Amino acid sequence: MRVDWPVLNILAIETSSEWCSAAIWLDGRMLSREERAGQRHSELILPMVDGLLREAAIELAALDAVAFGAGPGSFTGLRVACGVAQGLAFAAGVPVAEVGTLLALAQASGAQRVVSCLDARMGEVYFAAFERATEPGSERQWSTVHAPILCTPASAPELHGDGWVGVGSGFAAHGAELARRYAGRLILTRAELYPNARDVATLAVELVRLGLIVPAEEARPVYLRDRVALTVEERRALKMSRAAGAEQP
Repeated sequence: MRVDWPVLNILAIETSSEWCSAAIWLDGRMLSREERAGQRHSELILPMVDGLLREAAIELAALDAVAFGAGPGSFTGLRVACGVAQGLAFAAGVPVAEVGTLLALAQASGAQRVVSCLDARMGEVYFAAFERATEPGSERQWSTVHAPILCTPASAPELHGDGWVGVGSGFAAHGAELARRYAGRLILTRAELYPNARDVATLAVELVRLGLIVPAEEARPVYLRDRVALTVEERRALKMSRAAGAEQP
């Protein structure tokens, strides 16, 4: 159900990758900050938010929603983003918009048909595919061709048609395998792109206007994986698989 908001002020945070970023959407004007954080997301994000609120000259209570990159991505980063978003939303008395990191990647690309892949380690990727809406008057910016999943590059879902753009760290880690998988489908890859709070904020505007928001206490990250390490045997098998793949012409 669409909700008409005359003015929207949305704070967004994104900590699912090695980058830490925050942004504020001020009724169409964007302010943002970012830094390559490594493992310092929890140390950096609140000072970023405070700095943005000061720059925007607004109080936390003036926000209409808090958005965060909900995943998939780094387990620790997602927990930081969700926890901070919940805390800020509670303090402001506003709802939370959960924005998928793979959709944020698609938004960052500027392309029409996008394959979003984040390196999930252990020989796998977080994968999704999206197409930008082209229908006049459409309320949704994007349609989902393949919903986010965890898979190996070789078993990633098939794509139909051409003109696809591949984005994200999955193409840096598994570019050759993904190129073989989507031969003739991809026209460009941009492995340098990563989820950013600016794109999270932009997408959150749509979610807020459509009423697709949740109370702060109901906000949840999207993990897609329930473990973070391979066994010794799995690491050995993965190493052998990669060596065999490198030998193929």
